[in-house]
Amino acid sequence: MAGPLTAAPAATPTARRPWLAWTLLRLGGVIFVLWAVSTVTFFAIRLIPGDPAEAIVGGPGSQASAAALQAARVEYGLDQPLFVQYLRYLGHLATGDLGRSYALHESVFAAIGENIGGTLLLAACSLLAAGLIAIALAAWSVRAGRVASAVGSVLEIVAAAVPHFWLAICLILLFSTGLGWLPPVSVPGPAGLVLPVLTLAIPLSGFLGQVMRESLLDAMASPFVLSARTRGEGATGLFWRHALRHAAIPAIGLAGWAFGSLISGAVVVETIFARAGIGRSLLSAVQQRDVPLVVGVVIVVAACYMFVTTLTDLADRIVDPRLRSVR
Repeated sequence: MAGPLTAAPAATPTARRPWLAWTLLRLGGVIFVLWAVSTVTFFAIRLIPGDPAEAIVGGPGSQASAAALQAARVEYGLDQPLFVQYLRYLGHLATGDLGRSYALHESVFAAIGENIGGTLLLAACSLLAAGLIAIALAAWSVRAGRVASAVGSVLEIVAAAVPHFWLAICLILLFSTGLGWLPPVSVPGPAGLVLPVLTLAIPLSGFLGQVMRESLLDAMASPFVLSARTRGEGATGLFWRHALRHAAIPAIGLAGWAFGSLISGAVVVETIFARAGIGRSLLSAVQQRDVPLVVGVVIVVAACYMFVTTLTDLADRIVDPRLRSVR
């Protein structure tokens, strides 16, 4: 006679330790990265020639008097030694205060909030498009034979090497000037997203495609795929049910890097296509020596990057059970 049913044992403290250590490590990494990027950006922007007080009183062409410039320096603490300004700024950051934009004369949070939505939408659509292109290219090159694999490899290398500004110009000449299908600048609606998304997605798909193709080749030759084939699994099932999941692991790990690459590329793309976003705002702030806005944008982007990398790390642990016991 079977014994009485017993409840499954609860997770032991030892089983929970890897997750606790991982959480503390990620939290410490977030704090360190935010401090590092704010420090490097604060001092780097000071190396640009020019006077930040000019941005406060209207820019280099404002022809402000010496008295007005001095008053602006005193009001914003720019007359203090640089290290004192740095410590003061760190104190504000510790309380969540990013300060006020010199050029826009409004809260940095407000200035970023007005533009970050467009950049995040552009980055998300580009990441999705790059992933779909990479999967399609990798699947075709792996399943269609050696010639297709060689052609796919060349296409991936070319796509990964294409500069954003050159690709944007080519796409505008082809789809806007030549065919007249899409607007040459970003306009409201889906049509205004197509060319900026393709400009960011195509180079990224080259990197992701190379990684996925090599992973797919390894997966198709692995014992678990051979075992599934002996059980009568068809080619389509082998690819979608077994090999693709294995190949997705390294691609998921690259998603955090890909997000950072897309944000950096957004500076060029948003400028070329006259699209509102934090990339374009960052370029304008650097030119105007708007220190609070530059540091604020960099900190927000770094925080988004750390958030995305944390999600990709979690996704890795979900897809690959072997990582769940690793810190």
